[in-house]
Amino acid sequence: MTDKTIKRCCQLLALLMTVSAATLSAQNKGKRWQRKADTFAPKTFQIVTTQEQQTIEHFGASDAWSMLFLGLWPEDQQRQIADWLFSCENDVTGKPKGIGLSLWRMNLGAGSWEQGDSAQINQGTRTECLLQPDGTWDWTKQQGQRRFLKLAKERGVPYLLLFCNSAPVQFTKNGLATNTGRDGTINLKDNCFDDFASFLAKATKGIEEHDGVRIDYVSPVNEPDGHWNWLGPKQEGSPATNREISRLAKETSKAFKKDKLQTEIVLNESSDIRCLLGTYMAGWERGNTISTLFTKDSAKISVNGLPNIPNIVLGHSYWTNTPVDTMRSIRLRLRDTLAKHNLKYWQSEICIMGNDEEIGGGGNFDFSMKTALYVARVMHYDLVYGNACSWSWWRACGGNYKDGLIRIYSDDDMKTGHAVDSKLMWAMGNYSRFVRPGAVRLSVKAYDKDGNEVSEGDTRPYGAMLSAYRNKDGKLAVVAINYSESLLPISIKVDGNGRNWKLYRTSDISAESLAPVGTAGTEITLTPRSITTLVEETD
Repeated sequence: MTDKTIKRCCQLLALLMTVSAATLSAQNKGKRWQRKADTFAPKTFQIVTTQEQQTIEHFGASDAWSMLFLGLWPEDQQRQIADWLFSCENDVTGKPKGIGLSLWRMNLGAGSWEQGDSAQINQGTRTECLLQPDGTWDWTKQQGQRRFLKLAKERGVPYLLLFCNSAPVQFTKNGLATNTGRDGTINLKDNCFDDFASFLAKATKGIEEHDGVRIDYVSPVNEPDGHWNWLGPKQEGSPATNREISRLAKETSKAFKKDKLQTEIVLNESSDIRCLLGTYMAGWERGNTISTLFTKDSAKISVNGLPNIPNIVLGHSYWTNTPVDTMRSIRLRLRDTLAKHNLKYWQSEICIMGNDEEIGGGGNFDFSMKTALYVARVMHYDLVYGNACSWSWWRACGGNYKDGLIRIYSDDDMKTGHAVDSKLMWAMGNYSRFVRPGAVRLSVKAYDKDGNEVSEGDTRPYGAMLSAYRNKDGKLAVVAINYSESLLPISIKVDGNGRNWKLYRTSDISAESLAPVGTAGTEITLTPRSITTLVEETD
């Protein structure tokens, strides 16, 4: 063997060892966090009822795009899906029938469905439009989606929202509901801002009159600061500058006032929390949303004080959930900014994306606790560090991707099919079923085995994470996540005293999907890889 060959072999061996070490490091990262969590894990958690945080308004999900089809499936299938998503009832064994969502988001379509393949949008993500190009209204459109509005109302869902990804195609600059071939400005003709606003008002009134429901909120723009600008073929969508959003909001406020609508107009569904705070991948025209749209310093653009527009800003948690330290710091910045401007925050959309590498990215639906625990941790961080008053998942139902709470199977373009629930859905229910609208989040302090307070001990990202809430009826609910693979014995006290709790758990055990698992007092053991909700028992 020549010296050159030996040298090359050594180089290859060194490279192989480096790659192997990196792989092993990645595989063991969670285990190192686990050991750290076990070593320093708090043993006692104290709920402080005098330290109130934000008021929770609702937990939700959207109908996009599945209910266009599922709402036309046989009645028994519709009702099963609706029970899973909306029901607050229990079955004969005491197990919740569903996760009790308190907000349902309906996608108000722009008309790409009627355009067929010329829409430049994939068939599965096209939508119908109630307003036809000739100016007439067709109330046979969006029947499947409107059916689920009724099913939600029947099951007591208290809040309904309409959201738009695009203006109706007859109002857009390129005649499409996608932004293909355009820049980062709104895909809306300059003389159609008032037309779009009128459409939103008339659609809201018409749905209420035809379907016997009340629409509480309308969201006219969605991810206007997305740096991809929604290039087709994908789905309906449009960018928009802050000036354009302001102009549309003012026209919509005027239209709602004219039609005497009480429905609130909520803005602006930023694609990334960082766009609310700065110019993250969007530029100054579409960034700094909070300081531009919601402060008096931007007098010409600000929407503060306009009729029907509350002091609420909406954003999406995509792309901000890893690494864990960054997830925390982004939300702390958000919390400080919200407090500065006296704003409430709704986390209005999230699913699993490519950068969520801890659970393998967004591809392939996951029925297991892997995704369920990961999302529960995001919920905890959004609620505890971001002070979110509302939290919504993206799609209620989806295909072979981690964007649905329910997995849908169909081999005939969704004309027929089969629905299957998931641990992810039930894990969300650990919050949505028991933390009801009007609940107030309470501070949770943590102490080690020697009684010393542990800073931020309520949040161990690879161990225990606890958050506590007082519902409007006065009863407490505590959501306890155990991300680890160890049994975690803990104590829970309320203002120094014990309480009696009923426990509902979602775990790797197949039968434990928001299942009642008995009662407990002060001492509780959290099962490995589980989410347990403790509901206060009172005489």
